[in-house]
Amino acid sequence: MSEYIPRILSSKIKEAAKYFPVIVVTGPRQSGKTSLCRHLYPDYKYVNLENITVRANASEDPTLFLDSLGENVIIDEVQHVPELLSMIQVRVDENKQLRYVLTGSSNFSLLKTVTQSLAGRAALFTLLPFSFREMPKEQVEKPISELMWRGEYPGVVADGFPPYDFYQNYYNTYVERDLRDLLKLRNILSFDKFVRLLAIRVGSEFNASALAREVGVSSNTISEWLSLLATSYIAYPLQPYFSNLSKRLTKMPKVYFYDTGLLCYLLGIEDYEQLESHPLRGSIFENLAMGELLKSRYNIGREPKLYFYREQSGMEVDAVMMEGTSLHLYEMKAGKTLRPDFLENMNTLKNKVEDISASTVIYDGESFPPTSINIRDI
Repeated sequence: MSEYIPRILSSKIKEAAKYFPVIVVTGPRQSGKTSLCRHLYPDYKYVNLENITVRANASEDPTLFLDSLGENVIIDEVQHVPELLSMIQVRVDENKQLRYVLTGSSNFSLLKTVTQSLAGRAALFTLLPFSFREMPKEQVEKPISELMWRGEYPGVVADGFPPYDFYQNYYNTYVERDLRDLLKLRNILSFDKFVRLLAIRVGSEFNASALAREVGVSSNTISEWLSLLATSYIAYPLQPYFSNLSKRLTKMPKVYFYDTGLLCYLLGIEDYEQLESHPLRGSIFENLAMGELLKSRYNIGREPKLYFYREQSGMEVDAVMMEGTSLHLYEMKAGKTLRPDFLENMNTLKNKVEDISASTVIYDGESFPPTSINIRDI
């Protein structure tokens, strides 16, 4: 068994547990949710609703099931028996000593139920795969192409699984298990084609109609499938930033994947040397940087209010992060050399939008905050 690697989110969870009787941790499968919760609360009773027998017991008699668990409990993959949440709400209201730690890998269905049943009683957190700040130093110092190809899932980082084999199994398991549960998806081959075409378009605007024509389904189906990928933490849409210039801005989102290791697998990249000359290398780096920005916020218990900016003229800023009442602009470049023109679009936007506090280039070179930062230092 690999040695436990501490997660930045731990301190925020421990702090929230002082005030909330229920802690909810969502995130992709195998992102480390169970390891984190069991490490923080080793004395809690642990049950996993992925286990068919346990799930059946919880579904058939939720009251008896919760009675059997005691006062301090970790319930893994709680979205499988959502009726437990309303019962937990009643219990924590009646007994202030009860403590529940719940995890789930289905974002929308779990969060919707938590919002309805546990409003004011639960603190919600998102745990993504490792950030560079969490990974062992000797791994973070690897070449950037190798880091992109390896991805940041604990199975690869902590357990040493060969990356291509890990992501192949991860994706196949996702298709066979999660999709059938979430959507009762019948046309697996069309969905697989959609996901791989989406990977080719990483960092590009999401055009449902164009994808629909290529896959051979309706544009509504394509939009539903994208929502499904977001629900299960495979990929996510990044919305455009709107200001008083909205008439000249694009209205289509861009799409990124939650992990570049899985993205590289979907692109058929079998080793990191292939990535050195791959035509999408810059887009994959952009995806990696966007992921580190997301994690920098999620890991401190904050929602990442992250957008991109693009005018119809083509002028674009890769990322716009809202931090309080101000904006932080980011450009993402895969090279090691910082060029003055990297700042041009951000400087242009500064003259059009108020409340911009900083402009930063994320790249593979030396950090000179706030003008530039190495991607490993986000």
